[in-house]
Amino acid sequence: MPRSARAAARRVNDSAVLEIGARVGLGASGLVHLILAWLALQLAFGSGGQNADQTGALRQLAGTTLGQGLLWIAAGGFALLAVWQVTEALVRRGKDRLPPAARALVHAALAFVSLSVLLGSSGGGSQQARSLSARLMDRTVGVVAVGAVGLVILAVGAVQVWRAAQGSFRKQLRPDPPPWVVQLARIGLATRGLAIAAIGGLFLLAAVQHDPQKTGGLDTALHSLLGLPAGQVVVAAIAAGMACYGGYALARMRYGEF
Repeated sequence: MPRSARAAARRVNDSAVLEIGARVGLGASGLVHLILAWLALQLAFGSGGQNADQTGALRQLAGTTLGQGLLWIAAGGFALLAVWQVTEALVRRGKDRLPPAARALVHAALAFVSLSVLLGSSGGGSQQARSLSARLMDRTVGVVAVGAVGLVILAVGAVQVWRAAQGSFRKQLRPDPPPWVVQLARIGLATRGLAIAAIGGLFLLAAVQHDPQKTGGLDTALHSLLGLPAGQVVVAAIAAGMACYGGYALARMRYGEF
């Protein structure tokens, strides 16, 4: 990248407006994960009515007038957080660009889904995944593609668990953060990584069995886990871990390094 372009990206990255927007985006992410934890907990104990995925969490947030206002703020925060991650990717070099680039895509998707929920045009994440998988698996190359997607999702989940174990998330925090923030990060990232890996496993299973109904998002993965021995305990533990990740995202509003 030309030096002038990198310098321009650095100036945008360092702007106070973008930093405030990124912190708002982190707060929105924390709130979504706390709602997601509550939905997963309801699912574990047989009282879940909403999809236990990010779309379901955003819909729950949009269920009240106050929630709709918060969701508009969240959509803007997610968008600015995505822009900040893009600038992070631009100012870095080599493979160090990949993590912020991937996070930019995730937060851009969350901004889009937030707006879709507000405008009433978003379908369930698991249903959309199954519909896309069904179209792909009409052909052999599609089966391979679904399997490849599963491997990528598994890798993403494994990276999350690795970050939790190695403590590399500390680079995103100010020096010497409180111990409770570090513990929230470890538990939250590890649990989130395992949940993501479960979604990847569903895609791989769908490819092996040629069954698009096996694919889906977090909601489908949690329903599948409920069918295992002690599945209720496993889903409840994931709910607790998601709550920890939500707390960590909220803590980064104050202790995050920008």
